[in-house]
Amino acid sequence: MDTINERLSEIAEAIGNFSGGYWSLILVPLIGITAVVFTIFTKGAQFRLLPKMAKSLFEPAETDASGRKGISAYQAFSVSAAARVGTGNVVGVSVAISTGGAGAVFWMWLMGIIVAAAAFVESTLAQLYKQRDKDSYVGGPAYYIKHGLGMPWLGKVFAVVLIFTFPVVFLMVQSNTITGAVSSSADELGVELGTPGLLVVSVLLAAVIALVIFGGIRRIAHVAQLMVPIMAGIYLIVGVIMVVANLSEVGPALGSIFSSALGFGEVVGGTIGTAIVIGFQRGMFSNEGGMGSAPVAGATASVSHPAKQGLTQAAGVYFDTIIVCTITAVIILVSNPDLGNPDLEGNLVQVAVGGSLGSWAVHVVTIILLCLAFTSCLGNYYYGEANIRFLSKGKGLFNAFRASTIILTVIGGILAIDVVWKLADLTMGFMATINLVAILMLGSVALKLLKDYDDQRKAGLDPVFTRDRIDGAGEVNCWDQESDEPQASSEKAAAR
Repeated sequence: MDTINERLSEIAEAIGNFSGGYWSLILVPLIGITAVVFTIFTKGAQFRLLPKMAKSLFEPAETDASGRKGISAYQAFSVSAAARVGTGNVVGVSVAISTGGAGAVFWMWLMGIIVAAAAFVESTLAQLYKQRDKDSYVGGPAYYIKHGLGMPWLGKVFAVVLIFTFPVVFLMVQSNTITGAVSSSADELGVELGTPGLLVVSVLLAAVIALVIFGGIRRIAHVAQLMVPIMAGIYLIVGVIMVVANLSEVGPALGSIFSSALGFGEVVGGTIGTAIVIGFQRGMFSNEGGMGSAPVAGATASVSHPAKQGLTQAAGVYFDTIIVCTITAVIILVSNPDLGNPDLEGNLVQVAVGGSLGSWAVHVVTIILLCLAFTSCLGNYYYGEANIRFLSKGKGLFNAFRASTIILTVIGGILAIDVVWKLADLTMGFMATINLVAILMLGSVALKLLKDYDDQRKAGLDPVFTRDRIDGAGEVNCWDQESDEPQASSEKAAAR
């Protein structure tokens, strides 16, 4: 196994070199341009509609023609948050600080703030072009590329890239994080797991994942909405304890974020450019804004207007980057970590917590990582499922996909972390490129939806959408007034 991992690391280095160039020359400028364009043309929707984000988050699900309630905005948010709030927030920030210095955190913040506008656009479009699928909805970039742009072939390309990115590479990242966290806890207890131990942990994880994913999107949504807020709350408590225990270090830690970001302090990677690229990479892995993954979950919600779910998903970017990632950064930086030690690259949080609070806290972080990475596995799986259904309605491919998910969970748990992270950066970059170009091309449709939402809200109405309210949208299969999202009553509007 060690020999295999060494060879994979050599391959990963080559992939990393190519990925770094691709991000620096193509993707970082594309993310920045897209985010700024939508921030301007939506008139800063991610800022001016901030109160509406919280309101949309807790809007009850609409009832379909059969009288059954659909998936609520919060449940759809939980599925996307399950994928977001996981290793990207803990290990991802740890890797960002290790390789890009404290300044990478600043660029993660900036990326999250401006890319929330792109997150709004992509999830609004996902709602508009969603499709009925048994007892719920299905959608995402593959669907709005096909029905909005009229380019089914590009939709298929996106679907294939997403499937390779999330239920293949990212799933292995989550599994790798879980086994790494368990191994760190075992080390604290004086137990060396070795490859056999990691294999056992991976198999147990795969078995639990199977129990959930075979229940479909509704079971995934219910598990996610239960676990995500609890684990995020516990993690916040750990962060507060770390701040209190290291109060004198908080100021210097925050100062290092800004000084390194602006080039006034030493950056581990050597240049300010490294901090920017790493910050954008880890920021996208963490909040998924503009990547095209969160819209897959956003499309499942049954809401009265597409813009409402767009706002909900934009709120998810803030929650992820500004709150959860900041907790991780503070936990790491107040402990004055050895950033030059490659052995600590993905474990800085556990090392920091253990050093400040004692070995017991390492086990608490392990439990948090277990739960966060587990829910991320569920979100990653669903993203793949929705796109498998886009490619084929046959049961054969679907069953093969489920089986491969379980197998890849086991494989990811025993691979070297460098391998899966480098693959994640590359595939995430390709996927984001396709999606960002698509939402730029469909931006005018999203702006019409936003205008319709704003006009109704200014008229004192609870915004409700039907497909005849805008033109030039292409093929819209839902949002018919008679059979889909019903018009809100005046009493309902008044109550809001």
